Amino acid sequence: MIPVIDRQDAPRENRAPPSPTFPLDASRTALSPADCLAVIPARDESASVGAVVAGVRATLGCDVLVVDDASVDDTAAHAAAAGAATLRLPIGLGAWGATQTGIRYAQRHGYAGVIALDADGQHRPDSLPALFAAQQRSGAHVVIGTCLERLSRAKRLAWWYLRTLTGLKLMDLTSGLRLYDRQAVEVLAGPEASLLDYQDIGVLMLLAKNGLRIEETPVPMRARHVGRSRVFASWPIVAQYMLHTTVLCIAQLDAGRRSSHLAARESAAC
Repeated sequence: MIPVIDRQDAPRENRAPPSPTFPLDASRTALSPADCLAVIPARDESASVGAVVAGVRATLGCDVLVVDDASVDDTAAHAAAAGAATLRLPIGLGAWGATQTGIRYAQRHGYAGVIALDADGQHRPDSLPALFAAQQRSGAHVVIGTCLERLSRAKRLAWWYLRTLTGLKLMDLTSGLRLYDRQAVEVLAGPEASLLDYQDIGVLMLLAKNGLRIEETPVPMRARHVGRSRVFASWPIVAQYMLHTTVLCIAQLDAGRRSSHLAARESAAC
């Protein structure tokens, strides 16, 4: 089914369409907020989404897209009233499915990059420029806004386990505050990324597998005032998440080994 699109402002017509591929050795380009799209996945976040949209627009001055993940409240109406374009999904796709919808929208309309953030108000608008500054400094394809102070002892233990399993040299594996450049958008808009249920570990592994550079920058975050995390809502859900992620990691690592063995056999046959 095709999502319903509500748009406050049409994308600028002079945006250049994205090229189909982006070589990894291309010179890095510093991202400007004015050329990026802020993507906010939201489900039943009417209490906070309007303030988030207003804060992003005031801080960055960029276009904002709220992807309403089949909310049963007035999330889309509050987002539109604050100045965002909205996409309303007829069925819930989860945080990553909604985020990927926004990433594909950005790719289709020729934005240079995407800054993704949550709708619950945890990510402070005044911290967003730090991601652009880090990208301009490092030339990274992806910059993650991290806040280690929000991690409990249990989360730190879980992240140590997942870092060991995946080999990812990152401190905060679940932050939804991320800046993606055009090459990252190209990877994440593709069909392989559609197979992921969670936007954290799976997305990071996919980006790393494609040779993209990922950096972190520290940012302050607020505690949620309304609702609670859907991933860490209860111990059974956490256990399901850890099991799912472990299986995903093992499958990805096994796929990498099988690809290496196949390449070696083909090379020996030549």
